[in-house]
Amino acid sequence: MKVLVADKFEDSGRRGLAEIGCEVAYEPDVSGESLLASVKATRADVVVVRSTQITRAMLEAANLQLVVRAGAGTNTIDVEAASERGIWVANCPGKNAIAVAELALGLMLALDRRISEGTADLKGGKWNKKEYGKASGLFGRTLGVLGTGTIGCEVIARAQAFGMPVVAWSRGLTDARAAELGIRRMASATEVAAAADILSVHLALKPETKGFVGDGVFASMKQGAMFINTSRAEVVDQAALERAIKERGIRAGLDVFAEEPSGGSGAVEAPIFQLPGVIGTHHIGASTDQAQEAIAEETVRIVRLFKETGRPANVVNLAKKSPATHLLAVRHYDRVGVLAAVFDCLKKGGINVQETENIVFDGARAAVARIHVDRAPADEVVSALRTCTSDVIDVSLVAL
Repeated sequence: MKVLVADKFEDSGRRGLAEIGCEVAYEPDVSGESLLASVKATRADVVVVRSTQITRAMLEAANLQLVVRAGAGTNTIDVEAASERGIWVANCPGKNAIAVAELALGLMLALDRRISEGTADLKGGKWNKKEYGKASGLFGRTLGVLGTGTIGCEVIARAQAFGMPVVAWSRGLTDARAAELGIRRMASATEVAAAADILSVHLALKPETKGFVGDGVFASMKQGAMFINTSRAEVVDQAALERAIKERGIRAGLDVFAEEPSGGSGAVEAPIFQLPGVIGTHHIGASTDQAQEAIAEETVRIVRLFKETGRPANVVNLAKKSPATHLLAVRHYDRVGVLAAVFDCLKKGGINVQETENIVFDGARAAVARIHVDRAPADEVVSALRTCTSDVIDVSLVAL
């Protein structure tokens, strides 16, 4: 199996891919047309990326079988185009959760203690202990969390270690789960914002979360409260955040922002960082050695499973619900051509197969083909299935 790694990737991950028998091409600086050319030149079956864009054009022109995002989010991959061509898309969820959570807490501390400003003054030869000796402290202050996935939960655990009560909202958060986490579940994001001294965002970027944190949330926040975003820039209406900073004294710690450059280095023009009480980092939430080693290990596991079984782990583009309406169970002798005859009957009857599984019994003399179909076969199709070959033992149909 040929694997093209088209982004920076740990040595341990490249060694791991080679050790499982993959032919690895490492080209961390390719993108766009050069990436497409590399995929074609290497005849890659699998491409591994971090922030590199995988476009529809690439997926349609290449003959890829699997795209692995060496990280959690898949917004840089055209997942829809991959699904249309039957290309698996997999990711490494949760492997960078601790790294992101640590940065979120670091931004809270840096805002509260004004570490960035104090350091800048020291570098400029200015001593002002009286000014920088003012801080509220985190102990006893309420943290509001939007999104209680893996990263959100890691943030909650660390905040609780600081002695912070936590309120949270997430679409999937139940009262029972909130009780397990030792937090208070709120009915909406605005309720979380109203109760919190610090609001931290950990929402995945989806169509329904784009611009989700906007004027309503910021208007609900306490005057002078902190806002932390280490998730995705797009989940926040940045214009609304800027208004809240100017009008309500909101202080912000941002690892992601709207004007973020696409490359690894270069100039940045982000007016939000000129506002008072705003600090930032360079989209480095997941960038610790520990997180990258864990992601590399998970990437190898994904590719190994695909190589050995034909199905990778952590697939993100499978149908949530099959369009199948009926299950057709064909009990048959385990002989050559039986399934071909069965599928030929279904084809003639205009029946589309959605999923299929052939289960072989001990001794390999008989098997059951479990075939999910898109509609109930007519009686004459079922009769044809029973007689399409003498190796069919029985046929049954169940509505799903």
